[in-house]
Amino acid sequence: MSEEKTTQVVEATTDETQVTSPDDAKQSEKKAESKAKATNQKVYIRSAKGKKRVMKSVSKGNAYVFASLNNTIISVADPHGNIIAWSSSGKCGFKGPKKATPYAAGVVVNDIADALERYGVRELMVYVTGIGNGKDAAIRSLNAKGFSITGIKERTPVPHNGCRPRRARRV
Repeated sequence: MSEEKTTQVVEATTDETQVTSPDDAKQSEKKAESKAKATNQKVYIRSAKGKKRVMKSVSKGNAYVFASLNNTIISVADPHGNIIAWSSSGKCGFKGPKKATPYAAGVVVNDIADALERYGVRELMVYVTGIGNGKDAAIRSLNAKGFSITGIKERTPVPHNGCRPRRARRV
């Protein structure tokens, strides 16, 4: 009789987990996600205000790469158009002219890949806009990170001799 009681007490204490640090919170969240994936249950994440949010699993997504002369911004949306993750070279810590480099675009893709790991995104349709140096580097980095790229669409607006140019400067 006494052995049964002690085992019950030990089981009850192991089921209750107390989170003491942010690292422990992330680890417990990952454990909950893996348990839910194994049992096909919904994963709930508590936000700062205590609201429960459902973690959705998305296998396909659309990646929007905006590569300007000053920055590279990448955002990934689910098939319905809801943004799942985004990042830019400024968010990754680059400043000034370094933000528009191909290396910065690769770092942005690494940041995006870490964020998308939680959602399970494997296939991406890439939409590219802009004339910056980070455009090609972002696509290559997405491919190198293991994403299956289903297609690439160039959406940079190109004028077909539209607006009239300014008058010539007289000096």
